[in-house]
Amino acid sequence: MRPFLFLGTRGEDDVADGEYDAVRAFSGLTEVELRRHRLEADPLPDLDLAELSGIVLGGGPFNVSDPESTKTPVQRRVEADLRQLAERVVEADFPFLGACYGIGTLGTLAGGTVDREYGEPIGALPVTLTEAGLADPLLGVLPETFQAFLGHKEAVRRLPRGAVLLASSRTCPVQAFRLGQNVYATQFHPELDVAALCARIEAYRDHGYFAPHEKDDLLRAARAAVVTEPPRLLARFVQRYAR
Repeated sequence: MRPFLFLGTRGEDDVADGEYDAVRAFSGLTEVELRRHRLEADPLPDLDLAELSGIVLGGGPFNVSDPESTKTPVQRRVEADLRQLAERVVEADFPFLGACYGIGTLGTLAGGTVDREYGEPIGALPVTLTEAGLADPLLGVLPETFQAFLGHKEAVRRLPRGAVLLASSRTCPVQAFRLGQNVYATQFHPELDVAALCARIEAYRDHGYFAPHEKDDLLRAARAAVVTEPPRLLARFVQRYAR
C-alpha cells in the first residue's frame, strides 16, 4: 500500500504528538503507513502525489482570517504551502481530508469566504448531514445527526464555487464540504476523543478560544460528552482510498 501523509501545524509537542497518534489509531494505520510532516517546523517538501494514497491535514492554532499584521512569518509560510497544496489536490482531485484547519485551507479557494461570523465554542455539538452528505461515499458512513467535538474562531461563510455542502450545525452552516469527488474539509474534529479535547483545552487556554475563567467548565462539559461517530470518518477515508 502507498502511504498516507499526515500534515500537522501544532507547535506544542505533546498536542502535536497526540493528534498524530489519534489519527493513526482511528484510521487503523501504522507509523509506516501514515507518514508525518510538521509544517510549523519545516516547509512542505515537494510531494509526488502518485506515491501517496491520500493526505490528512490536522487542525491548529492558525486562522486564515487573522489580520495580516498579526501573522508570524511561520504562519504566512504555512498558509502559502497549504494554499499551493490545496490548489494541486483540487486540480488532481486527489484524496484529501482537512479537519478544522482544512476549512481555512480549502474554504478560501474559488471565491469562498472564511471569516469570524460562525465561530463556535469548544465542546460537543450536534452536526447534521445534508442530503448530499447522506449520499456521500465518505460522510455517508455517519448517522444523519451526530455529536462532534469542535471549537473554532473562523468558519466558511460562503462556499467555494462548485463545493458540495455535506454537513451543517445550528450555529455553523458549513460543517463539511467536498470539492470534486475526493477533496474534503470538516469543521468538526474526527480525531478527537475526550482525553485529547481536554489536553487541547489546557494547551490553548491562552489562545483566545475562551475566557480563562471558563476552563474548568469546559473540561467538565468535555468529560460528560458522548462523542462516538466522527472517528469513523478516518477509517472510512483509509478504506476508500488505500491503494
